[in-house]
Amino acid sequence: MESMALEPSLYTVKAIFILDSDGNRLLSKYYDTELYPSMKEQKNFERNVFNKTSKTDSEIAFLEGLTIVYKSSIDIFFYVVGSAQENELMLMAVLNCLFDSL
Repeated sequence: MESMALEPSLYTVKAIFILDSDGNRLLSKYYDTELYPSMKEQKNFERNVFNKTSKTDSEIAFLEGLTIVYKSSIDIFFYVVGSAQENELMLMAVLNCLFDSL
């Protein structure tokens, strides 16, 4: 059986977004334009992520074939999205940098 080797890439982050306590978008940046090309698809994805993560205490989620790391602070939720094969520690480093800078 032949194993599939992934092409090395510097594009580890697919998206970053910040939501308020109601799940409304405060800020978002999608680096992979093919992931969710329309605003409607982006907001639907963000709503699904918020519904899955808003009531949990973990820091990582897998949804729609993507790895999502997140943190919350009082009433703001910070999310960093990468592919399913992405290293969670690398995504968490990006999230910590964003979280600490704000």
